[in-house]
Amino acid sequence: MATYVYETIPREPGETPRRFEVVQSMRDAPLQQHPATGEAVRRVVTGGYGLMGVAARSTVAAPAAACSPGCACHSGPRIPSP
Repeated sequence: MATYVYETIPREPGETPRRFEVVQSMRDAPLQQHPATGEAVRRVVTGGYGLMGVAARSTVAAPAAACSPGCACHSGPRIPSP
């Protein structure tokens, strides 16, 4: 089961969308309506955490930021493989 972020679709210009989370199976279709109010909603794509524990086994340090001078993509310490 995964937790997805949804937001209401504003009806009026300047109206602020309200965000909420829903736990769903990855096989479930995205919601079209808010479960409690029936308002139209859309799924929000957000950054994830990835798989937990993968960084500990990685052979390259995680990038600190998108490629910039001194970024971890092109420099930095290597973590030896077990």
